[in-house]
Amino acid sequence: MSIPDSNTHGSILRTWWPLAASWLLMGAELPAIAGVVSRLEQPEIMLAAFGGVVFPIALLIESPIIMMLAASTAWSRNTASFGELGRFTIKASFVLTIIHALIALTPLYWWVLVPLLDIPADVQAPALMGLQIMLPWNWAIADRRFRQGALIRFGHRETIARGTFIRLMATFLALWVFSQNGANGIVTATASLTIGVLVEAIFVRWRAAVLLPRHLAAADTKGLTPPTTSLIAFYVPLAVTPMLILALQPIAAAGITRMPMPLECLAVWGPLGGLIFLLRSAGIAFNEVVIARCDEPDGRRRLRRFAWGWGAGFSGILTIMAVTPLADLWFRGVIGLEPELARLGTQVLWLAAPLPLLTFLESYWQGMLVSRHRTRAVTGSVAAFLVVAVIVIAAGVLIGRWNGLLVTLAAFAAGNTAQTLWLRWKWQVEGPRRPEQPEQGIGAPEPL
Repeated sequence: MSIPDSNTHGSILRTWWPLAASWLLMGAELPAIAGVVSRLEQPEIMLAAFGGVVFPIALLIESPIIMMLAASTAWSRNTASFGELGRFTIKASFVLTIIHALIALTPLYWWVLVPLLDIPADVQAPALMGLQIMLPWNWAIADRRFRQGALIRFGHRETIARGTFIRLMATFLALWVFSQNGANGIVTATASLTIGVLVEAIFVRWRAAVLLPRHLAAADTKGLTPPTTSLIAFYVPLAVTPMLILALQPIAAAGITRMPMPLECLAVWGPLGGLIFLLRSAGIAFNEVVIARCDEPDGRRRLRRFAWGWGAGFSGILTIMAVTPLADLWFRGVIGLEPELARLGTQVLWLAAPLPLLTFLESYWQGMLVSRHRTRAVTGSVAAFLVVAVIVIAAGVLIGRWNGLLVTLAAFAAGNTAQTLWLRWKWQVEGPRRPEQPEQGIGAPEPL
C-alpha cells in the first residue's frame, strides 16, 4: 500500500540524489583526464587522439555489453540463471575483445579505421597506442556490470557506490603517477582509465564472491526457476539501444575531421563532451526513479515537475557558463586548454545548454514507458535520435562552412529533441494501456 504524499519533492529528491551523486562522480572522470592531459606535452594532439578517436571507438565496441547490468538485475534469479548469464558474459566479452584486438593489433586500423574516420596524420599513431592500451577494457566492463546487476538484485546497492568511488580514486592516482613520471598524454589517459575500470571490476568480483552465494542458495531453496525465455532473445533488444546511441560518437568524429579546423575541434571535443556529460549525468539517474515511483499517488505529475525543475536548473548552469567568463575559466583554468582551444569550446557551449533539460525529460518519458513494458518505443526513440543527428552532421559536412564542434552540438541538440518528442508521443499513444505481460523477448525484472 502506497503512503500518501510519498511523492513529495523531498521524497523524490531523497530517492534520486544518491543515484545522481554516483553518476556525477563518474562524470568527473573525463574532465579529470582532460585536465591532466592538457598540461602534458602535445596536448592538442593527445586530446584529439583520446577524445576524438580512442574513447569513442572503445565505447562503440563496448556498447553491446553496456546493458549487462540491467540484464543481470532481471536474469540472476538463482544459481542456474546466474551461471547461464555468467557464461554468456564470458563469451560476449571474448568476442568484443577479439574485435578490439583486430582493430588495435592488426593492419585493420590503417586499412579501415584511419580512412573511415579520416584521422589527422599527427593523431594516428597516438590513437593506435591508446586503443592497444585499452585492450582489457571490454572484459572489465562486462564482468563488472554482470556482477553489479546481481548485487543490485539482492539489495547490495552500496557496493556499487563503493566500487565507483574506488575506481575514481584508482584513476586519479594513476593519472598522477603517469603524469609525474614522463608518460605522454595518450598513455596517461588510456592507462589510467583502464586501471580504474580494472580495479573496480576486481573489487566488484571480490564482493560478489562474498555476498552472492548465500542469496543464490536461498533462491534455490525457494524453488525459483530460471527465466523461460531465451537469453539471446532477452538480451539482444536491450543491447540495441546503447549500440545505436554510441554509434553516433565515431560518426561525429568522422564528421568533425571532414569540416573546418579538424585537429582543433577533435582536441576540444573530449573536454567539451566531458563537461556536458557531467551536467547531463544527474538526468540519466532520474530514469530509475521514475520507474520506481510513477504509480504512486500523484506520481506522474510530481515526477514531471521534478524533471522540468531540475533539468532547467542544470541547463541554466550551462547557459550561465556559456554567457559569462565561467566557460573560459573552466576550459583554461580547470581543464588547462590553450587559449585558442578554450575560445573554441566557449564559442559553441551555448548549443549544449538544452541538453541537461532534454535528458531529464527523456528519462521521465522513458521511465514511464518502461514502467508499462513499452520498451520498443524506447528503441524507436533512439533510432529517431540517430537519424536526425546523422542528417545534421551530413549537412554540415556537405555545406563545409561551420566547424565540427558547432555542427556536432547542433546535431546532438536536434537529435535529443527528436528523441524526447518521440517518447512523449509514444506515451500518449501507448502508455496509458498497461499490458498484462512484458513485451515478448524483453522481460522485466521481478521486484527486488
